[in-house]
Amino acid sequence: MSTPHIDAGPGAIADTVLLPGDPLRARHIADTFLDGAVEVNACRNMLGYTGRYRGMRVSVMGSGMGIPSCAIYATELARVYGVRRIVRIGTCGGVGDVELGDLLLAQAASTDSHFNRLQFGGHDLAACADFALMRAVVDTAAAQGIGLRIGGVFSTDCFYGGDPDLTGRLLQHRILGVEMESAGLYGLALREGIQALSVLTVSDHLQRDAHMPAAQREQGLSRMVALVLDSLGAWAA
Repeated sequence: MSTPHIDAGPGAIADTVLLPGDPLRARHIADTFLDGAVEVNACRNMLGYTGRYRGMRVSVMGSGMGIPSCAIYATELARVYGVRRIVRIGTCGGVGDVELGDLLLAQAASTDSHFNRLQFGGHDLAACADFALMRAVVDTAAAQGIGLRIGGVFSTDCFYGGDPDLTGRLLQHRILGVEMESAGLYGLALREGIQALSVLTVSDHLQRDAHMPAAQREQGLSRMVALVLDSLGAWAA
């Protein structure tokens, strides 16, 4: 049942997968949040684990950086392993009035990538999150008194360089954050018939040259993971 990129056995991966970019963060999440976590993938060092969170079976696996890498893993998880929902958990650069440490739900994702157009006959695709997953996070955050920002993000292929006028365009269109995966994940989720959501922590601000220190970054990401897992548990109950 293995693929060129995932060597997990049949049934080893849960229906729900958390997808951070960094495989070492996947291991940290498994060690910190999951009971009875076992390693299910080590192919290409893209570590994956399956365990339980308050009785709910869940997997967590790295996706690498950028739409092409994320899309490979998400597609194989959906087509070969029967995964039905994927929640990307990561960081983003903030734009406008967001603050460091804000939690951002990516309602929709614009992009400079041609990934979705290649799959959609050259046309623009409205790459949006799954509403049920998004509502679950919104409701859980409200119940726990956790503030959220909900809005558009921009998934770029260019970590360095790119469009020098991009920030102005993002501000003009009320886009709140920049990252590298959500548009591709949302597009393939629509195509494969699965649910997808990106929940992001604002770790840097593109206009202010501001960056979360390491300790704050770790605490902020842990808060985000706990919120996502609590939301999935409440949604599945």
